[in-house]
Amino acid sequence: MASSWKWKWRPLSKLARNFASSALVVAEHGGGSVKNGSISAVAAAAAVLGDSSPVTLLLAGSGGSELDAAIQHASSAHPAVSQVLVARSPLLGQPLAEPWAELLVQAQKKGNYSHIFAASSSFGKDVLPRAAALLGVSPITDVTRTIDQHTYIRPIYAGNAMATVRFKGSGPCIVSIRATSFPAVPGLALTGVGHPSIVDFDASSLSSEAIGKSKWIGLASQQTERPELGAAKIVISGGRGLKSAENFELLEKLADKLGAAVGASRAAVDAGFVPNDMQIGQTGKIVAPELYIAVGISGAIQHLAGIKDSKVIVAINKDRDAPIFQVADYGLAMDLFEALPELVAKVPSKRL
Repeated sequence: MASSWKWKWRPLSKLARNFASSALVVAEHGGGSVKNGSISAVAAAAAVLGDSSPVTLLLAGSGGSELDAAIQHASSAHPAVSQVLVARSPLLGQPLAEPWAELLVQAQKKGNYSHIFAASSSFGKDVLPRAAALLGVSPITDVTRTIDQHTYIRPIYAGNAMATVRFKGSGPCIVSIRATSFPAVPGLALTGVGHPSIVDFDASSLSSEAIGKSKWIGLASQQTERPELGAAKIVISGGRGLKSAENFELLEKLADKLGAAVGASRAAVDAGFVPNDMQIGQTGKIVAPELYIAVGISGAIQHLAGIKDSKVIVAINKDRDAPIFQVADYGLAMDLFEALPELVAKVPSKRL
């Protein structure tokens, strides 16, 4: 009896796309180095595409010694980086969405990348959607896990559900990743790739009509020796229970002893106790430290969405029924104004 065969043909375009995978990673930098979130984006790109696909890191700025230092750091930031693409222009000196989105479009037209990655930071959330609109594709945002080159998992409903999203567009797959889900640690180096090449990108033609519709006013930031909130191994956060901005000094004393970063709930920020760059939660920063200490925080679902990946959660709250105790590994039902001074007195100084 003769056997019959059925052939399943795949479109040539899809085959070509699979064999010609490459990624462009948008890099944020400051103080002469690439930020950890961008290195996490490189790690995500390498994990998605594999160790045989090139990863290009895009750096941009107005020039100067700080950009030069960032270029040197980028060349050794992660072994998956095969090329550092550098764009210099006065329009790129500040993180404004219009010129950066235009830069991404031009880089994509020249490099024809299959994927564009960035960290799901304030900068990434500002630039990627605009660039995606200009390229005519839909971005996949806040990814926490990858399945294959076009399938990703991201949280929805403040992290109460996880959605599996598949990209079916014909253009580049644009992805922003949650940095805490992709640790910024070196992965496998690309096969046959040594020191990455540094290539200048001509940004002189950034002349879109959209550029100039927004204006850089200034940057207000706190100067501190404490670790960056999103990258700290220990984070101590205060809520409305602290009652005033002055009482946050209690948290700062404990943070200085532990070498920890200081954060806050939205309620504390809205009350004016601390600036909004310290806010942790769904509408603030996402953290995943080894130790998270919540002081005077009730545990609203929006705040829990920003801390759920923490390794160990400790809660201090006098309300035994506070929702924070339902997710905490350790809880102390005690008045924080009694607990904090005792902790500060008994905890030995230790810098991590």
